[in-house]
Amino acid sequence: MKANEYTKTKMNPFAITRDLREFDKETGNIYETVAILSKRANQIASEFKEDFQDRAKDFASHHTSDTFEENLENREQVELARFYEQLPKPTILAINEFEHSEIHYKLPEK
Repeated sequence: MKANEYTKTKMNPFAITRDLREFDKETGNIYETVAILSKRANQIASEFKEDFQDRAKDFASHHTSDTFEENLENREQVELARFYEQLPKPTILAINEFEHSEIHYKLPEK
């Protein structure tokens, strides 16, 4: 999922206190739930990183002497950085997906 798609998600982007007993209902073990959330948050973070790097390639240094173009590119870079700073953190997104049963996982057999 691209970063733009996460901006369309209707959710509270801030960390809030949650009842831990709600997290282990599905897996039966809070530690398994935390492991699932951690792996999903890492996936989201790497998706954000790849997306950011793809967008940032446009700003690769083109040694020009025109300062107007440099100022315009710098403004665009700042806007791109602000966009990613305003996105909810990957951990919060992973928790939201877990609460809405949007994470598909398979527990190893014991």
